[in-house]
Amino acid sequence: MVRILLFSGKGGVGKTSLAAATGLQLSRLGYRTLVMSVDPAHSLADAFDLETDLFHGKTSDPLPINDRLSILEVNIQKEIKRHWQAISAYVVSVLRTTGISEVEAEELAILPGMEELSAMMYVNQFRRESRYDIIVLDCAPTAESMRFVSMPTTLEWYMKHIFPFQRGLIKAVRPLANRVSPVELPTDSYFANVQDLFGRLDGIGELLENPAVTSVRLVTNPEKMVLRETQRAFVYFSLHGLTVDSVIVNRVLPRTVTDAFFEEWRASQAHILDEIAGYFSPVAVKRVPLFTHEVLGRERLEELARSLYAEEEDPAKVTRTEAPFRFEKRDGHYEIRMHLPFAAKGDIGLFKKGDELVVQIGTLRRHIGLPTSMAALSPHRAKLENKVLTVEMREN
Repeated sequence: MVRILLFSGKGGVGKTSLAAATGLQLSRLGYRTLVMSVDPAHSLADAFDLETDLFHGKTSDPLPINDRLSILEVNIQKEIKRHWQAISAYVVSVLRTTGISEVEAEELAILPGMEELSAMMYVNQFRRESRYDIIVLDCAPTAESMRFVSMPTTLEWYMKHIFPFQRGLIKAVRPLANRVSPVELPTDSYFANVQDLFGRLDGIGELLENPAVTSVRLVTNPEKMVLRETQRAFVYFSLHGLTVDSVIVNRVLPRTVTDAFFEEWRASQAHILDEIAGYFSPVAVKRVPLFTHEVLGRERLEELARSLYAEEEDPAKVTRTEAPFRFEKRDGHYEIRMHLPFAAKGDIGLFKKGDELVVQIGTLRRHIGLPTSMAALSPHRAKLENKVLTVEMREN
């Protein structure tokens, strides 16, 4: 079965370089590896320092880096021709009726989510073909990553509840509506295209939510603003049922930097690193130093890989199969469930701090960021049964 490693984080934290370095480490260990960029602003080819003129557009299909590693940048224009033709043609025809030019209409017909869905189709296709052992996903910044992981659930609901009704209704009224409407209703090929796309995505939701298959690696920097977005990402991945198995703190000042100019930076980073360790525990936290040069090209990516992983460390190894916590809604109220294998009832304390629930176990504290729907609620009741702590959240 394929293994999927999903690298996510705020824009500019270095996740593309870390994803590429991970791909090199995996290929060195003998895995057939694909690193795929899902970010519309692709920089994967740039990370390997491929000559732009020579490789422009070619990374829209798997491009070999070595005999075990390939990279892929999703090219939405090519994907529209391959998979979205009927849908795009209809959207363009609607937009043309507003008076805009065909070129503008074609640009506007690239709907939000097309790239993410195309990436998912590739993952599913390669999984079915058993073409790769590992797929490393270099995701877009955090907000788009959330859209990526939530799409399977949204699409499944649409296909079950809306699509059959919509298709049947339009088929019935199309002849009459096309006589009076300034815009023709979508043809049956449009709906056939939608159904075909959904078929290509079948099973991807279960794949992403299976911790033995998919692991999320959150990339951050030791800066307060970046950390806050990483914490939100941690909450939302957990909310969608994905398992975060490590947090990678990139660009940490090395101890060898002793210049007085960096004293305030060092103190600030030390404080943030302590906060990271406390917030994400028991999830593993890795640190990567700030290099003296830009990480660009295969040689420097291999140097980054050596800094990130021990000589024979396997990035594909499954280290966590259980989400740190789960959010649920039962009988009209919200619950948070945490697995606490070593806790006893007398050891646990709870209190609310801003939009976080703080769980204290003896001298250890665990911070749980709350989703928006629960941020205004307070802990009402808690129970520990079978090593699972359930906290009931209610309004004050």
